[in-house]
Amino acid sequence: MGLFAKFKAGLQKTHAKLTHEIKRIVSRSPKLDATSLEELEGALIGADLGVATTTRIVEAVRKAYESQGGNGLDVPEIATREIVSSLSSNEPELKRAPHGLTVVSIVGVNGTGKTTTAAKLANLIQGRGETAVLAACDTFRAAAIEQLKLWGQRLKVEVVAGAYGADPAAVAHDGVTAALARKAHYLFIDTAGRLHTKHNLMQELQKLHRVMGKQCPGAPHEVLLVLDATTGMNALNQAREFNKAVPLSGLIVTKLDGTSKGGMVVAIQKELGLPIKFIGLGEQADDLQPFDARQFAEALFND
Repeated sequence: MGLFAKFKAGLQKTHAKLTHEIKRIVSRSPKLDATSLEELEGALIGADLGVATTTRIVEAVRKAYESQGGNGLDVPEIATREIVSSLSSNEPELKRAPHGLTVVSIVGVNGTGKTTTAAKLANLIQGRGETAVLAACDTFRAAAIEQLKLWGQRLKVEVVAGAYGADPAAVAHDGVTAALARKAHYLFIDTAGRLHTKHNLMQELQKLHRVMGKQCPGAPHEVLLVLDATTGMNALNQAREFNKAVPLSGLIVTKLDGTSKGGMVVAIQKELGLPIKFIGLGEQADDLQPFDARQFAEALFND
């Protein structure tokens, strides 16, 4: 399946709801009056596109209607263009350290899919012909260690793990040691899920990052927050709080295939100015895809 087809399939719920509403509003009358624009605004807000992007799209549609009338007014095309424009600053590429190992810390609250995401990132890197190592630093949830080991076996990626209840910073230290010894290109750190409101757990995450930084200059080179798309705009609060505790370098949005609120990707990027690096569009190892603003926007709005 090509990349656009993956985006299209993954965003099907959001796409179906949005296009149904837009067609209903536009086809009801050749006149685009204040009521129609208000309904369009409601449909876009309902997809969690956020106030700023919604206002921008509605304003562009209104101007197009005023200049050319209802004939040939292509609302999905206008919406696509506005979203691509608003995401033009997005830089989805995974960072590379100037020399040697690149360390990527995967953070987030419980249940967002961090462990699976870490494994899928390692798979993506290996698909490029580079080497990756995984470190199981979620030592609170016994199943997380087993889950990462199973992914490692399946994808043929080395997993560094400690015992259940071990100090996560010690496991991270061992992970860096192993990755450096093997001259790996990337080390992906699967951290424990933590509520953004728990100060002590945030301090523990800071400690884990300090330990790695002493061992490998500049580490972690990326701190990626994994957000669950099904939580919609609630994810924005998580992102704000995590960014205060450990400066984030990018976002990964998972479970987009399970929600009709896929527009939250746009709203969060707009609000925080953090790049969307990857989006999760399904369960398979290759369903984590680098974010592409145009293909995302077209999958949202175009048939």
